Amino acid sequence: MKIKFNLVTQIFIAFVLAIILGSIFGSSIDFLKPFGDLFLRLIKFIIAPLILSTLVVGVAGTSDPKQLGRIGIKTMSYYLVTTAIAIVIGLAVAFTVSPGKGLTISTEGLTIPESATQEPQSVITTILNIVPENPFTALAAGNILQIIFFALFIGLAITFVGEKAQPVFRFFEGFAEVMYKITGMVMKVAPLGILGLLAPVVGQYGLSVLLPLVKVIAAVFIACILHAAIVYSTAVKVWGKMSPIKFFKGISPAALVAFSTASSAGTLPVTIKNTNENLGVPNKISSFVLPLGATINMDGTAIYQGVAVVFIAQFYNLNLSFTQLLTIVLITILASIGTAGVPGAGMIMLAMVLTSVNMPLEGIALIAGIDRILDMMRTTLNIVGDASAAVVVAGTEKSRIEVVPTE
Repeated sequence: MKIKFNLVTQIFIAFVLAIILGSIFGSSIDFLKPFGDLFLRLIKFIIAPLILSTLVVGVAGTSDPKQLGRIGIKTMSYYLVTTAIAIVIGLAVAFTVSPGKGLTISTEGLTIPESATQEPQSVITTILNIVPENPFTALAAGNILQIIFFALFIGLAITFVGEKAQPVFRFFEGFAEVMYKITGMVMKVAPLGILGLLAPVVGQYGLSVLLPLVKVIAAVFIACILHAAIVYSTAVKVWGKMSPIKFFKGISPAALVAFSTASSAGTLPVTIKNTNENLGVPNKISSFVLPLGATINMDGTAIYQGVAVVFIAQFYNLNLSFTQLLTIVLITILASIGTAGVPGAGMIMLAMVLTSVNMPLEGIALIAGIDRILDMMRTTLNIVGDASAAVVVAGTEKSRIEVVPTE
């Protein structure tokens, strides 16, 4: 009897196998890295055309511009509210676990990562940068926010022009179907890609690096699980009218890819595919909510901020006042917009938060060694949060959601 594994099972097997092989062979497992690099290249090559085509079709298919405005307001509100809840959960778990108390780590030779010293953009600058000077440059550079802006205007213009613009609409409609097919083809090699991405990471970060900071890792992991189990489960159940079990099962392939790549943008094609096919969210909603979430939704990063700040405060024997805690919450929410789409956003946000409450920036160097591990966890939560937003917005818009069983 021939046993056939579906894609979710294949990805999970590759995930477990990567951990086992990385633990056994250590850094010598790097020979698998080219497979991971190839998978990332395949994912990146479909991001820009997929967002452009699907969003144009989604917007043009929404005959009511007011509905598009409602979707935008609901999406932004959901992302900001869940980010605020995430930072509170992160702080609460950190105070409970106390990752920095009684810890003795030599700070000699530790340096602040270069990404943490980058000057963050202001909110106004970020908003202005959404408008592309050249849309084709935005497509070439893969600037997601600018691609969203370009696609929105094309979609709206098609709607306003009417019948004469139908050939343009049909072109993008066919183009979107082609991109869906290409995405499906790329996903066939996802298990091999995850093996090539994750095994070298496990091989690089052995127990000698992880053990001293295991409480930090545990705090972020616990907080992410709590946030998903409480906030996302409640949201998809109450507003999305969907069983949380079906939701997490449907988005699990994208979550595993996010954990392996530590990239929200890199996981975006998989997220769109899972949200449309497994969760049944209409394309007109997912094509807008998900690309936006990949750039500004930072629930996992917010949790990281809370845990990291408490860890650094406890390591240096500093007491955080209520005013400082409130400042941390507000700065994290605002920074989630101001650092949208910036590489190393987590480190930049942490530097902003530490500066705002007069804490030593040198503390960033303490957890820089495990940042990749923490980044994998926070990216996974971000991706799951994006999908939950799509389900919630679809539910509140009373769009029909038909859950298609995973192949």
